[in-house]
Amino acid sequence: MNEKKTHRLHISGDKLVLLCAIIAVFILFTMLNKNFFSFQNIINILVAASLVGLVAIGHTYLIIAGQNDLSPGSVAAFSGTMAALLVSMGVPFFAAVLITIAFAILIGLFNAFMVNKIHLEAFIATLVTQSIIRGAAYIICDGKPVAISNKAFLSLGKLRFLNIPLSVWIMLVCILIFGIILSKTKFGRSVYAIGGNQDAARLAGLNPKRIITVSYVMMGILCAIGGIIFAARMNSGQPAANVNLEFDAITAVILGGVSFVGGVGDMFGTFLGIILIQAFNTGLIMVEVPTFWHYVARGGLLLFALTSDYLRKQKREKDLLAASMKNL
Repeated sequence: MNEKKTHRLHISGDKLVLLCAIIAVFILFTMLNKNFFSFQNIINILVAASLVGLVAIGHTYLIIAGQNDLSPGSVAAFSGTMAALLVSMGVPFFAAVLITIAFAILIGLFNAFMVNKIHLEAFIATLVTQSIIRGAAYIICDGKPVAISNKAFLSLGKLRFLNIPLSVWIMLVCILIFGIILSKTKFGRSVYAIGGNQDAARLAGLNPKRIITVSYVMMGILCAIGGIIFAARMNSGQPAANVNLEFDAITAVILGGVSFVGGVGDMFGTFLGIILIQAFNTGLIMVEVPTFWHYVARGGLLLFALTSDYLRKQKREKDLLAASMKNL
């Protein structure tokens, strides 16, 4: 009982640090630009975070399961371009969305096939997909952005509810639903189990390959939805869009407390990580930091996230060792 209570307090402490970091970022950039804390800018941050947020949801599942994916930026760009292209060819908007999602599912299955059957490391397998799908995005549109004139498609990027854009609501609903699945269902517990110890999970009757496959398919679907929404916001499908999208998503997930070695993390932490990194990125733009310094800042943020993850891992191992010694 005491161990469970300590674990909960430790998790709460991690979230408290994240909340303090978010507050610090808001205070810093508000001091540098008073418009940073305006209602409109907060909405802008949430809108910008919506695509990263959808991808971060998928990464939360994959990283907890001991996997990773470097292809989301390419998949999102391909999906937005394909949906725009299909609609421009006269395909009804809803049918174009379903066809695009079907392709994204195939991409997820391809990633899972390389990991499960060919036994490639996830980084290498999804790096292959990143290159192939980015190339495919350029090929299907001959390297040119595809303008969107379909009203139903464009409305996806303009609709608002309670003065908050639809893309933000979609992100929040997905975070809630996938958070409940992760924390409250057998599938969610299985994701934690294979990330903690895949061999032990297999001996316990779980099917790690099937769980990994489902996780990659989920990532594909989330990337497709995000890419379509992004294309609607931009009024065009752009094959060059969303470069390094996965970089921001992974940083947000690790900042949120998901362990890079798998088996640990939750969706609330991911949400806080999403807000932190997007507020940070938006702040850099608003205070007119030169673009090339953004890469340095983001790299530093990722290094901070990985260092924090390492320190959390060391603390978990120390706590487990102390608990095991106490039981002797």
